Amino acid sequence: MIFKNKKVLLCRRKSSHGEGEYAFPGGHLEYMESFEDCARRETKEECGIEIKNIAFSSVANVKKYAPKHYVNIELTAEWAAGEPKITEPEKWEGEWEWYDIDKLPQPIFEFSQCAIDTLKSGKNYYDNL
Repeated sequence: MIFKNKKVLLCRRKSSHGEGEYAFPGGHLEYMESFEDCARRETKEECGIEIKNIAFSSVANVKKYAPKHYVNIELTAEWAAGEPKITEPEKWEGEWEWYDIDKLPQPIFEFSQCAIDTLKSGKNYYDNL
């Protein structure tokens, strides 16, 4: 979840799971990659911006998209530089946009919803989504 001026960055997914749902930038961890390095790389690859002040937010055991099963690690960060743009059109549709956390578009991707719930409740562990 990336913040800029108290807003968060979202775009609509175009993929095998969560298609049509709004999500934060993110992706799979590469072999031997740190969580922070993954967040920086995926953000740059997916929307062309740089981030800073990366911190742990939550972890979730996500089964909603079965037969896929994920352990999702959510991080927060602040925007550092660049203008968001679609750099992977096969994965995203529409435009990256900044939204007020209390006025988010719907539907929200389950992984992103965990991060939003954590922000609002302080809960940071979800075992069965």
